[in-house]
Amino acid sequence: MDKKSRRDAVRDYKERKVPCGMFAVRCTASGEVWVGQSRNLEAQQNSLWFGLKMGSPVFRAPAAAWREHGEGAFAFEVLEVIDDEDLSPMGRDDALKRRERHWLEALNARKLTG
Repeated sequence: MDKKSRRDAVRDYKERKVPCGMFAVRCTASGEVWVGQSRNLEAQQNSLWFGLKMGSPVFRAPAAAWREHGEGAFAFEVLEVIDDEDLSPMGRDDALKRRERHWLEALNARKLTG
């Protein structure tokens, strides 16, 4: 890859639109559901699964269920993508908080905190 192609690829990567929104993590064995918000839904599952596999104490309740039931009992689900193109960073954060409250109540879930 020549320098110009590399620069173009790097620029395109930096300018890409990453979806933000709400997600759920479900433990099918225990029936527990956790809801979280993400500024990058595409990378969220990998990040979360890595932390759980490594035994990170950041997410206590999901980590305990992960140790007890294993990865096969877990599912990641995108609940909602928020179109934040016309929102300021503060507006996006407000929208995420508002939708998080909605999904916590709708799914009778716990907040995924970290």
